[in-house]
Amino acid sequence: MSASDLDALVEGIRAADRTALGRAITMVESRAPSDRRVAAELVDRLLVGAGGAHRVGITGAPGVGKSTFIDELGSRLTARGRRVAVIAVDPSSSISGGSILGDRTRMPRLSVDPAAFVRPSPSSGTLGGVTRTTREAMVVLEAAGHDVVLAETVGVGQSEIAVADMVDFFLVLLQPGAGDELQGIKKGVLELADMLVVNKADGDNTAAARAAARDYQAALRLLTPVDPDWSPPVLTCSGLTGDGLDAVWDQIELHRRRLTESGGWDRHRRDQRMRWMWSMVEAELLERVRRDPAVGSVTADVEAAVAAGELSPPLAATRILDALEDQGSSGP
Repeated sequence: MSASDLDALVEGIRAADRTALGRAITMVESRAPSDRRVAAELVDRLLVGAGGAHRVGITGAPGVGKSTFIDELGSRLTARGRRVAVIAVDPSSSISGGSILGDRTRMPRLSVDPAAFVRPSPSSGTLGGVTRTTREAMVVLEAAGHDVVLAETVGVGQSEIAVADMVDFFLVLLQPGAGDELQGIKKGVLELADMLVVNKADGDNTAAARAAARDYQAALRLLTPVDPDWSPPVLTCSGLTGDGLDAVWDQIELHRRRLTESGGWDRHRRDQRMRWMWSMVEAELLERVRRDPAVGSVTADVEAAVAAGELSPPLAATRILDALEDQGSSGP
């Protein structure tokens, strides 16, 4: 991409042009080395106008109603004059690599709301329920003027805690009827939660949702809060009817005010930037290892030996890294 094309893309993003937004996010999601270099420069230029949005991660088991919850919450926020962006990460197939990318149909109001931007994005097998480039996508969306960014994650277990490194507020959505479900929730997820919300508190489920909320509140008392300035509340709501959603957002805004007053907000953002840098270093090193011709020359034999049980994975990894080191030491 030429310098003038990059300038035009930056201008389009800051003007909230939806075509430019889609193009930019596609670029930051690309694995092509040339696109990654351009994406890094793009994000660096956009950082000046980003960072002020409220980033909220929303996780929960499949079927808990995340998309319905987000559609209702986001619509209420745009009605108040907020500009809402949604990064909805779909699970990728471990066989084909494809994903459903159906959140435009699961969020029917937000997907056509001119004050909202919904971006389905494949997780591409990334642990943590978020894509490898979710942070970069957030910067692009914030630079376009979105002041609320909601990240809906895959919801597949303890690896979901990775989203906590990318957002300001980590919301865990739960279903009524705690019981066995309470026992099955990963401690690591609860420890990082800024709020638990029992969804589907409507009709015959209302009493069960309130009982579940009491059980979850009791469970949280056994854990140490993520931040000393905030004790995670447990609320009930209905993404279907909207009941309780205003109280949910009020708590999210209260969390920001308290952490801003204590200095925890800025500290949290600084720590996130450092973790972002090192995660990018790790990801890029892995890509370079896989592309290295010296590694490629031994990979097929090493993989075959591991598959046949003739070579242990630790020793196989050592041989691959030795090939990379030998290549580096033989360079100019």
